[in-house]
Amino acid sequence: MGDLSSGGGDRKVPKLPIPGKRNILITSALPYVNNVPHLGNIIGCVLSADVYARYCRLRGYNTIYMCGTDEYGTATETKALEENCTPQQICDKYHAIHKEVYDWFNISFDEFGRTSTPQQTEVCQAIFMKLLENNWLSENTMQQLYCDTCQRFLADRLVEGVCPTQGCNYDSARGDQCEKCGKLLNPTELQDPKCKVCRNTPRIRDTNHLFLELPLLKDKLEEYINHVSVAGSWSQNAIQSTNAWLKEGLRPRCITRDLKWGVPVPHDNFKDKVFYVWFDAPIGYVSITSCYTSEWEKWWKNPENVELYQFMGKDNVPFHTVMFPSTLLGTGENWTMLKTISVTEYLNYEAGKFSKSKGIGVFGNDAKDTNIPVEVWRYYLLTNRPEVSDTLFTWADLQAKLNSELLNNLGNFINRVLSFIAKDPALEDGKGVGYCSVIPEAPGAESHPLTKTFGETVGDYVQQYLEAMEKVKLKLGLKIAMAISGEGNGYLQESKFWKLYKEDYHSCSVVMKTAAGLVYLLACLLEPFMPSFSLEVLKQLNLPPETQVLLSDEKGDIERARRPWEFLPAGHKIGTPEPLFKELTDEEVELFRQKFAGSQADRILKAEAEAKELVEKLQKTEVSDGRVKKQRPTKSAAEAKPKASAEAEISICRLDIRVGLITKAQKHPDADSLYVEEIDVGEGQPRTVVSGLVKYIPLEDMQNRKVCVLCNLKPATMRGIKSQAMVLAATSSDHSKVELVEPPQSAHVGERVTFPGFEGSPDDVLNPKKKVWETVQLDLHTDKELVACYKDVPFSTSAGVCKVSSICGGTIR
Repeated sequence: MGDLSSGGGDRKVPKLPIPGKRNILITSALPYVNNVPHLGNIIGCVLSADVYARYCRLRGYNTIYMCGTDEYGTATETKALEENCTPQQICDKYHAIHKEVYDWFNISFDEFGRTSTPQQTEVCQAIFMKLLENNWLSENTMQQLYCDTCQRFLADRLVEGVCPTQGCNYDSARGDQCEKCGKLLNPTELQDPKCKVCRNTPRIRDTNHLFLELPLLKDKLEEYINHVSVAGSWSQNAIQSTNAWLKEGLRPRCITRDLKWGVPVPHDNFKDKVFYVWFDAPIGYVSITSCYTSEWEKWWKNPENVELYQFMGKDNVPFHTVMFPSTLLGTGENWTMLKTISVTEYLNYEAGKFSKSKGIGVFGNDAKDTNIPVEVWRYYLLTNRPEVSDTLFTWADLQAKLNSELLNNLGNFINRVLSFIAKDPALEDGKGVGYCSVIPEAPGAESHPLTKTFGETVGDYVQQYLEAMEKVKLKLGLKIAMAISGEGNGYLQESKFWKLYKEDYHSCSVVMKTAAGLVYLLACLLEPFMPSFSLEVLKQLNLPPETQVLLSDEKGDIERARRPWEFLPAGHKIGTPEPLFKELTDEEVELFRQKFAGSQADRILKAEAEAKELVEKLQKTEVSDGRVKKQRPTKSAAEAKPKASAEAEISICRLDIRVGLITKAQKHPDADSLYVEEIDVGEGQPRTVVSGLVKYIPLEDMQNRKVCVLCNLKPATMRGIKSQAMVLAATSSDHSKVELVEPPQSAHVGERVTFPGFEGSPDDVLNPKKKVWETVQLDLHTDKELVACYKDVPFSTSAGVCKVSSICGGTIR
């Protein structure tokens, strides 16, 4: 399916730019190796870039995606001190963790490298030497704290002292910021500063550093920005952040640090220094590409034939739109410069912010441990991508999007189509319909009015999808693809294919071949977002995993989207249909909310406390005669008495609503407005049901169709015939239309209709005096998607949600 390899796949022959083709070079901000990446990091750079890279491959563009861990700098040295190991060991540890997380998320890097390599040193020093030759560097003196005991200048994070802010006086303020009052600091401002390593008092000492003269490069830089920000359709937040730096006025930027862990500065006067991480980190994109191919310059020094797309969070923007371009411009070489930058705001967690340093939020390894499938995580993060403003991760929202959008829209459509095709009409439980898993012939599909209109609608949506994705509007692209799935559900409903099969077999074959083609098209459109989902759909279509799923202009794939019946050939045998998504329950959501509350450190303490409590309980256990007896506290007589059970809360779970099949329907002999139906609700013998539907639904439409049946109402005699249940139907607001609430055709007769989040056994018989049905009925309605709902929760079956044909906002009774 395009290029499905992730960072963990076998080494492939490196791709090089191809003359005459569109060559796309994609990078995402290099994640820093001081912690496990959290969901905000993942959506902010690597996942967003992966979606675009997969989309480009889907379109047939010659594309590579470069990324890796950013490993040099102060934070790595500090982390190494905390964990009592070397910086290299820290980098090795966290590079492996990052790689494992991204492999699980199906991130399709062409190369996932690191900056602590000989290639990084070589490329970084070569760029530095060019800047030196071209006189874009200057020397200057700074004052820094120096520890005589450790014999080193102290980085900001290696100094602690009393905050100088009036009224604060926090005695563990860091050299760069006070965590108590939040004020940004310089280490030399701290009162009573201490070295974090040896706890001795450092002294202020002069130190020489090298600076990149950004003011001298200003004209070249502004000319580049003014042109490419328009040509590359930069996101508004990227433009604003860049202009803020320019408006402030560019100042010389220090590019060296008094550290040991970093790329050495190749200059006689600065041999004891390394490059500042924000000078060398963006150069990592180049060095990682040089690890991918020795012919890296064909990508990075080829602006006429290569387009560079970069993905990152908003805090990284100036380093990619000002610092890195200035560095490349200063070399005077013909570099491939940034064309398009895609920037995200922040993804926040429940009531606060994700934080790597504080361990707050859901981290990459946490996502894996929840057993929620990776395609669900990818989908949720991408629908919630903070493109223009901060967005919020909540467990309830994840549950809602999984249950309503993935399960009830997308999964329901695909399962409905494939299950119907898979049925064997010769088998009794097939109810006399199906195609024995074979895609049917469908000649003349283009002249079938409903199908032709549907094809045009799908084609228009695909064009909108392409326009959104070309502009890197990933969230919009995903929304459009899901809308196509919704159109598919509407097409099935309008066609009434379950009736067509017996009344107009040819038209039914057209509908099912078209719908199966749409299943394949959805696998294509959603592959960039949920590659594992697309692989599963291909499996159920019985197409090999290596199937080239493309949306290529050259091969006519885009135009074919208007004729979805052409995607799969007649006679093709599909695989075994299976549900694609599993419901996430309220109980699971609450469990996750509690499990991931607080910080990682809090969670560890909580787990240790629970383990300690368990040990104490076990120690109180008496062992006698090889049997275990637990000490039980004695109860008072009052406590020992059984309590009267409280009346169960009135909610939908007290209703016994089942999938029923009308096996026979006729008019009531003594009432012109009533039907009498025989309905199979899975009990061996059908129930007799009387319904007042004569003036709304023709008798022929009442035959052999699945309905939702309320089975635990007290039986009532209507005009001499005892009605043993009630068929549920929706009524329009003006009472002019009534339509049956219909389960999916593949729903099992007799299965209970469920309502996610409302669990419990139904009453044997609803007590009329308690008004349970009357109370619940007030919250039954159809939504704008024609889905039958209790409050906002859909009527759900194992095969999908229950719907009506055309009444939205109707009441159900």
